[in-house]
Amino acid sequence: MNATGTAGATDAAHAIDAAELRRRTGDLLAAHPPGEAEPTDFLKARFDAGLAWVHFPAGLGGLDAPRSLQSVVDAELAAAGAPDNDPRRIGIGLGMAAPTILGFGTEEQKRRFLRPLWVGEEVWCQLFSEPGAGSDLAALGTRAVREGEGDGDGDGDGGDWIVNGQKVWTSSAHLARWAILIARTDPALPKHRGITYFLCDMTAPGVEVRPLRQITGEAEFNEVFLTDVRIPDAHRLGAVGDGWNVARTTLMNERVSIGGARLPREGGMIGTVSRTWREHPELRTHELHQRLLALWVDAEVARLTGERLRQQLAVGRPGPEGSGLKLSFARLNQEISGLEVELLGDEGLLYDDWTMRRPELVDFTGREAGYRYLRSKGNSIEGGTSEVLLNIVAERVLGLPAEPRDDKDVAWKDLTR
Repeated sequence: MNATGTAGATDAAHAIDAAELRRRTGDLLAAHPPGEAEPTDFLKARFDAGLAWVHFPAGLGGLDAPRSLQSVVDAELAAAGAPDNDPRRIGIGLGMAAPTILGFGTEEQKRRFLRPLWVGEEVWCQLFSEPGAGSDLAALGTRAVREGEGDGDGDGDGGDWIVNGQKVWTSSAHLARWAILIARTDPALPKHRGITYFLCDMTAPGVEVRPLRQITGEAEFNEVFLTDVRIPDAHRLGAVGDGWNVARTTLMNERVSIGGARLPREGGMIGTVSRTWREHPELRTHELHQRLLALWVDAEVARLTGERLRQQLAVGRPGPEGSGLKLSFARLNQEISGLEVELLGDEGLLYDDWTMRRPELVDFTGREAGYRYLRSKGNSIEGGTSEVLLNIVAERVLGLPAEPRDDKDVAWKDLTR
């Protein structure tokens, strides 16, 4: 296993092909029949068999196999009616925390966190954005100080960290057991260099979660206040001061997981509006038909692009191309949901319940058109605003000149806020 925590191509990995995966999946199903096994027990057995994410290292839910072969396992299990985890509920853990822990975590951290994360026993949230540090995330001000630092009582490496600050727009914080957290550990350094990455226990004293009600009436988002929260140094991910580098892995994986979610053909929101079109010929007009055709093509191109990108990803560290996928996802969701509301007319304006709720998951396809239209407005903000992502694509994919920035080499403590 190499220094980043990912295993190289071993002789055993070369022996893992589609036929071998089908055999191993068959063995799993025989030992734990889906109709008899309790769902969580089945998922634990699947993880232990290396069939959770086959490209992960052996012993950590995988088999060091090519990422593209995951679909072989998924198809076999789906055909057998086997239980699966729910990415809508644990997507932050699956798409953001797991690849970051794999890429930068210690062996102890990987073995402690990856299994309960994948099984769904522990929900994760993301403590990144702040009231004064959203699009400019590196300007964050939440402070982490090693216990005893500055008063002569600290013992150097290994001491606990005391964290104070506020985070905002935190999806699932009301459900989460753990959080990925970035905090400033050296305000004398430029903003990108004085940040450290932590794994925060959401049940620790000093963690307060407050709901943020959205335009949908629900509060899936939260603000989180951290008051003298103690985090052991053993829950630091990566080196002190290297938090921005670690966070970039999280952010790039986040954009791929949001924009490049695996879908069947005509899956997601385009499938919902297409079914409405087919079932209600009385709603059709030529202009709406042309718009639906164009969006259907765009959605299919985005789906295939996402599939190709997932197959090309190195474990734990996708490139900036994921920002383009996330841009497409936001635009498509907003345009498709707008088309659906127009197609349905008065019915498209109906909304079932404005009661303040704290949902366990975001369900775009199982709700009414009004919900989809309202909720999709957040797609161009969450996971990186479209404006920031356009800059990333311009600079890191297209190679255009970088936007002028005069604060990159200034100590964070000297910045105007």
